[in-house]
Amino acid sequence: MKKLLAATAATALLAGFANADEIKIGVILGFTGPLESITPAMAAGAELAMKEVTDSAKLLDGSTVTSIRADSTCVDAAAATAAADRLVTSDKINAIMGADCSGVTGAILANVAVPNGIVMISPSATSPALSTAEDNGLFFRTAPSDARQGEVVRDILKEHGVKSIAITYTNNDYGKGLAEAIQRNWEESGGTVTLSAAHEDGKADYSAEVGALASAGGEVLVVAGYIDQGGSGIVRAALDTGAFDKFYFPDGMVGEKLNTNFGAELNGSMGDYPGTDSPGAAKFQEMASAAGFDGTSAFAPESYDAAALIMLAMEAARSPLSGDFKDKVMDVANAPGEKIYPGELAKALQILDEGGDVDYEGASAVELIGPGESKGNYREIEFIDGQYETVKYH
Repeated sequence: MKKLLAATAATALLAGFANADEIKIGVILGFTGPLESITPAMAAGAELAMKEVTDSAKLLDGSTVTSIRADSTCVDAAAATAAADRLVTSDKINAIMGADCSGVTGAILANVAVPNGIVMISPSATSPALSTAEDNGLFFRTAPSDARQGEVVRDILKEHGVKSIAITYTNNDYGKGLAEAIQRNWEESGGTVTLSAAHEDGKADYSAEVGALASAGGEVLVVAGYIDQGGSGIVRAALDTGAFDKFYFPDGMVGEKLNTNFGAELNGSMGDYPGTDSPGAAKFQEMASAAGFDGTSAFAPESYDAAALIMLAMEAARSPLSGDFKDKVMDVANAPGEKIYPGELAKALQILDEGGDVDYEGASAVELIGPGESKGNYREIEFIDGQYETVKYH
């Protein structure tokens, strides 16, 4: 992907560059919808970075940073676009931290960010299609593309000795892109996909879908869905009918609700979501715990990093305007420069103010490649004694 920040309206333009009193960052995530259980920690992660920078008084000569939240719904492109448009036209945000799900992210990018020249950095939109989206250099993401996740899923399944899988995926951009990446990588490695079939979210009964998957067979059912929606419905139906007893859960399915809803029923199942065992990850977890939220929650570290990159790029450009700082996002994210970890944003701002370089490692070992997207690190999880645990990193 590319870059991201925000264009403000005339008021912000007149406020000047280095002396803007208030910088507004839109935090547009699925506060309702199929990922609502993990969204609070994502928003908290982004806002933790904003508070850190505001408290430092080192961004653009003491500017404060304000979070303006909006609901992407995760799945309703029209509602997400309208919410993002209000952020730009009414709230006069300078940049967008978000969105979360791939479909609504693409809609906001095309219909709001590009026309208004606003930088966007998504912490969780993983569709491979976003890598080639027309973005005028405004779009970036701190979560890796599902093209990379497809490789990780393959590796984990192979390490567990699996030879055949069935795939069910939510019928949207995220689900389709992820399922295609998994199937391609799996079959190229010699594995068998017995069936890859879409499921619709919002249904009360998934017995028909599970019946078709069971008929096709497979040692493991890969559920490329949403934890708060049809993905969990598929799992419940599969367990209740005995169709499958072992599952693989990619990132959209990983959350505390898995433990709550299924517990020991999932013992022996596995999965993955973005994460790293870097020094920055440990530091972020400490900071998050002190702030009252779970720093290991899916995409919370990536949300902190997305907000941090926006603010560091502003300082590097000496401007809060997206058109000015979009070209600095890749610079502050990568070498050369002094490595920067969570809790060190004041230090980074000082270095940039003095004309130095920073290499932002952040909470997720940030390294932006190609079209402004994360190179990608993943946690491998397994269900042991009724809950999932991180067992390895990829």
